[in-house]
Amino acid sequence: MNEQELQHRLELLKSEHRDLDAAVEALTLAGSSDQLQIARLKKRKLRLKDQISIIEDTLLPDIIA
Repeated sequence: MNEQELQHRLELLKSEHRDLDAAVEALTLAGSSDQLQIARLKKRKLRLKDQISIIEDTLLPDIIA
């Protein structure tokens, strides 16, 4: 993947992460008793966060001083 494709993928992942965050919050505030659904959404959020970190590290590598 080139840098432009990575940037696009990063934006998609961040958008999905925000959507999942909103869904988890809505379910929690609604007093949902479906804890399994909430747990699955949170787990998906963590996987997305890992993917986001990998892409960000690829785009902005650490600079060794």
